[in-house]
Amino acid sequence: MKRIAIIGSGGAGKSTLARKLGQALNREVSHLDALFWKPNWVGVPRQEQIIVQTELVKQEEWIIDGNYGGTLDIRLHAADTIIYLDYPRLLCMYRAIKRSVQYRNKTRPDMGAGCKEKVDLRFLKWIWEYPKTTRPDILSRLQQLSDEKQVVILKSPSEAKRFLMNLRKVMG
Repeated sequence: MKRIAIIGSGGAGKSTLARKLGQALNREVSHLDALFWKPNWVGVPRQEQIIVQTELVKQEEWIIDGNYGGTLDIRLHAADTIIYLDYPRLLCMYRAIKRSVQYRNKTRPDMGAGCKEKVDLRFLKWIWEYPKTTRPDILSRLQQLSDEKQVVILKSPSEAKRFLMNLRKVMG
């Protein structure tokens, strides 16, 4: 587990897991949201996303969290471990709304500077539709990956907690 990609629906807890994994492995974490959103929610062009990710995955060890489906293959092919948070949509919706209240008028630590937390109908719709629109493609991509890669699919926060606890035991 030297090169780890963490993916999943909005609100699943990718950034939180990435932070905890980074602490457990003593490894720097790259949050794609922090890299690809400029102040006031101005998105970075895809070409710049490609360049940034191509450079990130050249490092010997990394943890990268985020979706960005248009550039997902860069991470999937470079990673030796892919962690997919395959959580129920209601949980993801609840967490996204809770996060918007928790960070109201503030920027989350895993978000680009100047991007105050917000939740809008478009984002909630994306989360709600994720199991039907995005999940099948993700599962298909994961199935097509080389057997040399470790694919970890976590279905609940309790599974993620057990995964981290087991990892900490192995790491000593």
